[in-house]
Amino acid sequence: MVDKELLSRKLSFLQNYVSELKQADDINWEKYTVDPRTRAFVERYLHLAIESVFDIANNLISFHDWREPDSYRDIFVILYENKVIPKETLHSFQEMASFRNILVHRYEKIDDEIVFGVFKKRLVDFDLFGLLIKNWAEKQ
Repeated sequence: MVDKELLSRKLSFLQNYVSELKQADDINWEKYTVDPRTRAFVERYLHLAIESVFDIANNLISFHDWREPDSYRDIFVILYENKVIPKETLHSFQEMASFRNILVHRYEKIDDEIVFGVFKKRLVDFDLFGLLIKNWAEKQ
């Protein structure tokens, strides 16, 4: 059985990062494109949320001694293989991994439209991930 207290703490971090992003409803496209602090806030909190997802997933993988992931995208395949997440969510979660690589490795040429789009339209993916993890853990 997974350490539910540790998992709860990690899910709380994820929820807090996403909550901060959701509360930033004053950030529109114009503000995002002209204000470097606004861009930095959005990018950093998205990055922290994604890293929290990876931390949660890797904790489950390690705790249950599931196979070692080959990549960040593979983390979600392992969760799917072990019935933690359903197949229909696999692609969306793998896109998180790709987006993380853009934030981390292409920081000098980040596409503002992509980042802003994730900020405005994809925060629900983090909520869904948290819900799926909670539901799975409760069944254990």
